[in-house]
Amino acid sequence: MQVEAGKDGGVPTPALRGLIVRDAAGAEWIKLRSVRSTLWILAVVAASVLLCMLWSWYVASHWDGLTPEQRATVRTPPAEQPLLPALPVCAAVLGALSITSEYATGTIRTSLAAVPGRGTLFAAKVSVSGVMALTTSLVALTVAVAAEQLIVGDRPIPAFEGTMLDRLPCLVALSSLAGVIALVGCGLGAVLRSTARTITILVGVLMVLPTFGGVVPGSRLGEVVVSVSPLSLPFQIAAPPGDTVDLGILSPLAATAVLAAYAATALALGAFSFVRRDS
Repeated sequence: MQVEAGKDGGVPTPALRGLIVRDAAGAEWIKLRSVRSTLWILAVVAASVLLCMLWSWYVASHWDGLTPEQRATVRTPPAEQPLLPALPVCAAVLGALSITSEYATGTIRTSLAAVPGRGTLFAAKVSVSGVMALTTSLVALTVAVAAEQLIVGDRPIPAFEGTMLDRLPCLVALSSLAGVIALVGCGLGAVLRSTARTITILVGVLMVLPTFGGVVPGSRLGEVVVSVSPLSLPFQIAAPPGDTVDLGILSPLAATAVLAAYAATALALGAFSFVRRDS
């Protein structure tokens, strides 16, 4: 289909803008899936899925050797436990590298020459990174839980109970966290333009922030810090089936709003920096 120019000459029509965005996203997808760093990130995710399977096998074997009295006291992490820290960290690296790697190599000038609209280019990078992180996380978690159910079978092991349908809301929430962290990585990377600084700050927020809640045990401030830390938000949005542990003080709607605020704030700062600053 031939796309007509806008009436005022320089302004593209909506159809042309749509084609530009689609082509820019397609180019970013080709770049993202062809670089070596993305393959390493996917390899780490795959290795974490294998660890989930090994953990399920170990727990099932251990359960078979326990007496009924011992089984009543068993408390074990869920099968997807190895993925819980791995997915957000991998998403942080993916989002950061999608922006900062081009500044490090100088290829950002080539990208800007191909897509002069800085806002369009930033939106393409952000959307591709976020969708890839979310999709990869959902697939990895689904495979891990499906393998766990095959390995564990009908054993009534705490934290391993519940059907795939029962766990789906929590899996979607965990995947959404990975997608948001990738978006935050893009936004922060556009501001800092440094891979090392961006990843360090993100990992610090993910891993260090929750520990501040234990500085003053039982305090309201500690509860708030833990509740708004990114790793706590998915479990407040949709708790795993049968989980009675206190995972935070936020309602599902409030936790969703905080998660969205992380992404919106980082993207707003990143877009402003990407559009206004020179390459």
